[in-house]
Amino acid sequence: MHDLNYFRDHLDVFADMAKKRGITLDLDAFRALDKERRELITANEQRKAQRNKASEEIARLRKEKNGDALIAEMKQLSDLIKKSDERVAELDTRQRDLLLTIPNVPHSSVPVGASSADNVEIRRWGAPPKFDFQPKPHWEVGEGAGILDLPAATKITGARFAVYKSWGARLERALANFFLDVHTREHGYTEILPPFLVNTASLMGAGQLPKFAADLFKVENTDFWLTPTSEVELHNLYRDEAIPEEKLPIHVTAWTACFRSEAGAAGKDTRGILRQHQFQKVELFKFTHPEKSYEEHEALTRNAESILQKLGLHYRTMLLCTGDMGFASAKTYDLEVWLPSSSEFREISSCSNCEAFQSRRAGIRFKPKAGGKSEFVHTLNGSGLAVGRTWIAIVENYQQPDGSILLPDVLRPYMGIDRIPTTG
Repeated sequence: MHDLNYFRDHLDVFADMAKKRGITLDLDAFRALDKERRELITANEQRKAQRNKASEEIARLRKEKNGDALIAEMKQLSDLIKKSDERVAELDTRQRDLLLTIPNVPHSSVPVGASSADNVEIRRWGAPPKFDFQPKPHWEVGEGAGILDLPAATKITGARFAVYKSWGARLERALANFFLDVHTREHGYTEILPPFLVNTASLMGAGQLPKFAADLFKVENTDFWLTPTSEVELHNLYRDEAIPEEKLPIHVTAWTACFRSEAGAAGKDTRGILRQHQFQKVELFKFTHPEKSYEEHEALTRNAESILQKLGLHYRTMLLCTGDMGFASAKTYDLEVWLPSSSEFREISSCSNCEAFQSRRAGIRFKPKAGGKSEFVHTLNGSGLAVGRTWIAIVENYQQPDGSILLPDVLRPYMGIDRIPTTG
């Protein structure tokens, strides 16, 4: 969310932002709204001054039993003041609602572009595996090994859900444990296990509402929603609080299931588990000093990359352009892992610096050690990693001619085997 005064005084900045992001902002409507609000406030201040002055005169006239006309006039004035105050309150709400729908301003280092085709590759690691056979997609490998049962999930719930079986379930659990162990033991994050249900205020604070309401699952007759990402829970740990500056930066991580009703473009990625209504993810989140947030952003991205490197998975790091960035982000790197069945890179993590955009919505500040006015913290988030998509990458990149799946060395202690057999 943007500061109202800054927005009002820098409409040119937001016009430029809209152009770069490829969105439409009705700034003329805001100008008209703001003009009416200011005029009402000015007029009401004058009316209140007039009423205060008349109060003294009414007191004098009452002694003379001659104040009825002025009292009647002031009653009409008070009614007008009340109506004007109500209108100002209405305009305040409309302004706030408008600001809640306006995305973050991209950082100056973000390339201008209209779509993912304009994203910029920053680096890549490793090389695609070489096969002396035609690699299969993960759903065929998984079904052949008896570790993935999509028809059962459809029967239990519906499309875009999965049942992992035997070593497949163990692999999902092993990956999550491995991610958390690396981030807590090597990267210094504190592990959090939050609720999987979140309230409306938490979603508003993280920037998920009101924009993405149609993509979320709401629990009927409650104020609860199924979490779309544990970014929401981690962000709201400090909602409406002031953090002592000496505690910054704060690094937290969490594993949760995530639930999203939107699962990609119609007809795309309908096979397998690439796009699911429910998926598991380990999230990385940071609360940082504004002067350190871009340094911390690079570190967070490297933390996520290290997981892919330890797993021996070929990937590339992409800097997203203005037209492909998320709503709350000022700068985002996507990590894209190689999938041999389709010979393409697919997103497995998105690492973003949201600057003060989220903390302003949620009232998260820090108290300077030297004293003075508190400031909004900067917040950063990233997947470290999406568990299901890593499962896909392992199954596809490490598949063997006989249908078994060789396991990366780092996962073998978690799995207790060195390969998943064809029998599941």
